[in-house]
Amino acid sequence: MRVFVAGGSGVLGRRLVPQLVANGHEVTATTTTEAKLGLLAQLGADGVMMDGLDATSVGEAVAASRPDVIVHQMTAISMTHAGKPDIKHPDRWFAQTNRLRAEGTDHLLAAAETTGVPHVVAQGYASWNGTPHGGWVKTEEDPLNLMEGTASHAGLAVLQRVEDKVLAIGGAVLRYGAFYGPGAIDDQVTLLRKRQYPLVGRGSGYSSWVHLDDAASATVLAVEQKVTGVFNVVDDDPAPASEWLPYLAECAGAKPPRRVPVWLARLLAGDQAVLMMTAGRGFSNSKAKRELGWQLSYPSWRQGFRAELG
Repeated sequence: MRVFVAGGSGVLGRRLVPQLVANGHEVTATTTTEAKLGLLAQLGADGVMMDGLDATSVGEAVAASRPDVIVHQMTAISMTHAGKPDIKHPDRWFAQTNRLRAEGTDHLLAAAETTGVPHVVAQGYASWNGTPHGGWVKTEEDPLNLMEGTASHAGLAVLQRVEDKVLAIGGAVLRYGAFYGPGAIDDQVTLLRKRQYPLVGRGSGYSSWVHLDDAASATVLAVEQKVTGVFNVVDDDPAPASEWLPYLAECAGAKPPRRVPVWLARLLAGDQAVLMMTAGRGFSNSKAKRELGWQLSYPSWRQGFRAELG
């Protein structure tokens, strides 16, 4: 197939493009940085410059590539685009990413309609943001936590909007867990080594993780099988922060993280950090494994963190 990967030079795109190429697909991958065109060529893609926030730029890029499927992976989370991570103010930190997930999605869907692209696969999120009621592990049938009334709401609401729009045209949304792998958690490792990434309260909140290569392989399956609907693309091991954070520190060669009380964490790091570490809900990957036939190279972050950092 001809596959158009919007955001192909990002951390996931750089793992996804080679897998698509290896499976015989003709890949067009976009970037906003001319310097990355060479990288995309090395990965086997036809690299093109595209501004995801410009409808004309998106429309021209999609029309020129005549794809059978569009894969939406556009974000601006890296420090190059978003600056230093600011978990206390995710509305500011993710401002550009939120626009790419709102306006950028609209532009891609409009281009798909105009060009007659029959299938769209978009990026969603499923790490700690399951509804904070009931069990600790959620399925695709459970609602997401949109954190109304907090600085996180804008970004989480945009993700819900992406799901609604893509599902309305018969596309697929892959709710990826927290990424780790080459280039994905460098900032977190740096904070751990400086002992600036503490556990909050008891650290009882759950999160789900996924290695970039496993996220990419699930995406390839979604593309090739032309699936529709929502899929949680996470590993087999949702776990509380009290387990994964000290283990990540150990793998990174850092001292154990400090503990801070909830009131202090809320003051210093904001609502999202507190919820993630104290009341977060992880996710089940049963549907993705069952319906996509997905097999993970790293079934648990316990293996993956050690492989990446050990």
